[in-house]
Parts: sequence; structure tokens; C-alpha cells
Amino acid sequence: MSKEYTIENEYVKLTVTTWGAQVKSVVRKCDGVEHIWQADKEVWGYHAPILFPHCGKVVDGVIEAKGQTYESGQHGFARLMEHDFVDQTRDTIVLELCSNEETLNKFPYEFRLVSTFTLEGDTVHHTLTVENLDSEALPFGIGYHPAFTIPFDDKHVATDYELRFSEVESPICLNCLPHGLLHGNLYLMPANIKRIPIDEYLFANDSHCMVNLKSEKLGVYEKGTGRGVVCNISEFPYTLLWSKPGEPKFICIEPWHSLPSPEGGSKKWEEKAAATVLQPGEAWSCTLSTSFVR
Repeated sequence: MSKEYTIENEYVKLTVTTWGAQVKSVVRKCDGVEHIWQADKEVWGYHAPILFPHCGKVVDGVIEAKGQTYESGQHGFARLMEHDFVDQTRDTIVLELCSNEETLNKFPYEFRLVSTFTLEGDTVHHTLTVENLDSEALPFGIGYHPAFTIPFDDKHVATDYELRFSEVESPICLNCLPHGLLHGNLYLMPANIKRIPIDEYLFANDSHCMVNLKSEKLGVYEKGTGRGVVCNISEFPYTLLWSKPGEPKFICIEPWHSLPSPEGGSKKWEEKAAATVLQPGEAWSCTLSTSFVR
């Protein structure tokens, strides 16, 4: 049974759920705005899933590891499992997913995945730490998939919002259509931009997987007011934008450390491009910091 844990400060109130170790709610106190998508199953039934042990799809939906074949759906399994409570302080919540019988039937490695949520002013830090508890090297991919609700209130509509980079960009995007796998084709967004308008056409062809961005930050802003949700993407090689086709009800800003498999590529796990490869006993961390500004 899922449980929820809440921490707050003078700026925001944060709630996380043990199902998938997701940020379930961030309410900004000055105006009462709920910024996290509330997982309407008629539209998209998640809040802010974490992607582990891979981002996107793998060839034929399977991985081959340690001499066995395992079915593996899009984005891996961590987002679909209960995570265990570890600790809570005034400004921190810690959850973990440790390898167990269920995970070993999907992924034959012993590991510990720790989610640490920390409040600092108007910013939520979500740190993911992977520990290799196996006797063999552990390759893995990892990423974030938070969904931010728009509009912020009933006085605005989706087109009152835009995405803003902190630097001028000419985004190069990896094309994964039609099967969600890489095939070497690229496309370009408009050149020398700092803003992307949000409208009903932005996600007509699914997500945009941007590579080699210079910007430290990318946010969803309300035009004319300065209210926004801003992600620090500086440590991530790939950042995706996604929502359902049509007028968006939410915007996902997804910093990833790995990519889907290539079409026709190897199914062998040790041959898949990974965020990193941990030797036995090693650990690795990354952090997504999201500020709720006005």
C-alpha cells in the first residue's frame, strides 16, 4: 500500500509517494498553486516517475543479461514499484528500492536505488543514488520525468505559457519515431532561440529529445507574471520535452543520463549504452533541482 510523506518550509509544501518514489505534490505557499500533475488516468496516470534501469525503450522490449532474457517495458521498472521509507527530517525525505525477488525477475542485478528529496528555499532537490550490491559490474541508465501542470490557475490557458532556456539555443533533437528507438536521424528546432511557445501543435509528433544544450536551466513560465517552474539541467546530456498531443494539460521536462536503444541494436545489456557502469561496491548519484519561482 502506497504511503505519502510531506515536508514544508516558508516557500513550498512537498509531498512524495512511495509508489515509484514520485514527487506527488508541490504547492507554492504564496499563491496556493499546485505545480505537479495530479495523475488523471484519463490523460496520463503519473506525477513524476523516475526512469531506471533504462530510459525509453529497448529492442523488442527485452534485455539479455547473465545468460537470461527478461521482458523490460518502456522506462524500466522502478516507476512501477513500491519504494521503502528510510528517513525523514525537517527538510529531507529518503526512500529506497533494493533488489528483491520481484526485481530479480526483471533485472538480474543486486542494487540499491535511493531517492533523497530535499527542500532548499523555493527549490526541490531530488537526488538519485545507485549502489552496486552485485558481484558483477552493473550498467544502467537513469532519468527523470516530472510533469508540471498548466495552466497554474483558472485565469490562464495553456498558450499563456512558454518554455525558456537560460542561454540562446539552436536545439538538435534525436528522432525516435516511429518505434521509440534511435535510428540516427536528427531534426532541428528553430535556431537561436531562448523561448519555445506552448500550443496544441508542440507535441503532435510526441517528445523532443534535445542534445548538447548550453543552458543551465530550462523552465515553464507564465507570460507576463514571472511565475515559473525551472529545472536545472546542467549535469544532464539529454533533456526531453513531452506532453500528450493537443492542448497540453501538463509539460514534462525530462533530464536523462541515457537514451533508448537503437533500432536493430544489441539486446545484450552489457552492450547497451549506459549512464555509467558501476563496479561491485561502487555508487553513483545525480540530482534534479527544480525551483518554483515568481
